[in-house]
Amino acid sequence: MEDTKLATALVRLAHLVTRVYAEVSKEFELTPQQIQLLCMLLGGSTGMTEMSRALGLEKSSMTGLVDRAERRGVVVRVRDQRDRRACGIELTEQGREIAHDAHRKVTARVEGLIGEIDPGDRERLESVLVGIVRAPHVGRDLPQVAL
Repeated sequence: MEDTKLATALVRLAHLVTRVYAEVSKEFELTPQQIQLLCMLLGGSTGMTEMSRALGLEKSSMTGLVDRAERRGVVVRVRDQRDRRACGIELTEQGREIAHDAHRKVTARVEGLIGEIDPGDRERLESVLVGIVRAPHVGRDLPQVAL
């Protein structure tokens, strides 16, 4: 049997981070996916196709997510000047405030999960994780603002 301790630990960590998103999203009366959407948009206007890939959503699900966020007043659709058929998604002022606040809260809670680990271990862990998310076969669809 293969050693799966690392994979199992990473899956459990993903579940913990998902739980953090769920807890933080409740504070803003938004869904975890809406909070992820807002945090992604901190990097600037992003196209629907790029957002859909980054969040792992089908086009119809992405459209619904943006529709609901738009009704909440946290994002707006902006026509692409180069391609009138396409649109980008941008944060409203309220959305930007929520995104910054949610980003800080998620980051702080994830830091709390990490706890006190040896600085050398922390550096190695950071280096390995950054290497994973930046790998060409993995990172091309990941959001620019990642929590």
